[in-house]
Amino acid sequence: MSEPVRLLVCDDHVVVRAGLLALLGSAPGIEVVGEAGTGDEAVALAAKLTPDVVLMDLQLGEGIDGVEATRRITTAPPKAGPHPHVLVLTTYDTDADITRAIEAGATGYLLKAERPEELFAAIQAAAEGRTTLSPPVASRVMARMRSPRPSLTDRERDILGQLAQGLGNRDIARALFISEATVKTHLGRIYDKLGVDTRAGAVAVAKEQRLLG
Repeated sequence: MSEPVRLLVCDDHVVVRAGLLALLGSAPGIEVVGEAGTGDEAVALAAKLTPDVVLMDLQLGEGIDGVEATRRITTAPPKAGPHPHVLVLTTYDTDADITRAIEAGATGYLLKAERPEELFAAIQAAAEGRTTLSPPVASRVMARMRSPRPSLTDRERDILGQLAQGLGNRDIARALFISEATVKTHLGRIYDKLGVDTRAGAVAVAKEQRLLG
């Protein structure tokens, strides 16, 4: 690219963010135009600065997390030109985290253990709309694509559908005329089958694998 990639960095750890800014400041073809310490700040700055790429951490402390920030950045009405591409840079590589980030619109998913050269290349790729995944992340994605869809019972599908609507255990129990204890039992089985440990992770995997009908 002839013009430098305009980059917004979002990480809630001041020391980590300072390190990234120092590292990226010496990277050829990259211009850091802003920094954010929270997801809400990242969303606001992305709209104001219109960067080419937002380098996004997932766990951001107070306020919205990196996944929600990614979703808002990639779906906000663009003021001028296309949306910024979001490149996730995180220490987390669980299936649920990867699925949620990609579902939210992330262009790439990189781990903080990668070498600086890999980070620079991933930023350039993201600016061009190309996907970059750290090798461990790519392996997880490929393994999930190769694995057969989990087999859920009709009741588990019912509960998963209620879960996707944002209902809590008590409301699910009332809607399906079962006890909360039964809901919890089914949720445990759903988590095991989907390979997740959170409600958000279950919904994300269910959407990814089209289990919600």
